[in-house]
Amino acid sequence: MPHSPHIVQRVLHALRTKGMAEVDALARAAGLSSNQAAAVLDELGEQGWVRYRDGKRAKGWMLLGEGRAEAERMVAAEVDQSGVKPLIQEHYESFRVLDPELKVVCTDFQVRGDQTLNDHTDPDYDAAVIARLAEINRRVQPILAQLAEALDRFGHYGGRLEYALNQVLSGDINWFTKPSLDSYHEVWFELHEDLLVSLGIDRATELAADSADA
Repeated sequence: MPHSPHIVQRVLHALRTKGMAEVDALARAAGLSSNQAAAVLDELGEQGWVRYRDGKRAKGWMLLGEGRAEAERMVAAEVDQSGVKPLIQEHYESFRVLDPELKVVCTDFQVRGDQTLNDHTDPDYDAAVIARLAEINRRVQPILAQLAEALDRFGHYGGRLEYALNQVLSGDINWFTKPSLDSYHEVWFELHEDLLVSLGIDRATELAADSADA
């Protein structure tokens, strides 16, 4: 039985923002059960919109050309019909202020100022970087709350970032940047991609604008 357009959009959009993911990760991002997400993926696979990649270095579901185009079409229609594009644009500009800071914090957690890898044997250094991450999180949460009011599909980001931060604060530093987890950096990247897709901006255009402003 075909799934509703709303459910299909959730899965397509989750794949669009994540790039590639296993079923459980997609289900969390889409706000669905794993069984629901798997069923939708099977349906989309039959349509030729998605496929499962089982490579040595990367495994997971990914969008194909028609699926990506449909994901972007559905998001554009949702944003236009809801009339919230100006609000998303405003919050995106606020996010862009924090994005370079987050990138620097992630780099500083991985590489020390003398360009040596951070082996995490200096608790004072790590604590100072983690404190900066917590401050960025404090500043981004109000932005996320307002985005969620504009479109409810933004509602999961705040909790996911908060959870990742709490894991780091509890001592599991993998939740800072590790790609295979729902780490702070990975969720942030998804949020960034979601904002770009919602506004119809590609990363190359954003990078060009950043270079022009520099």
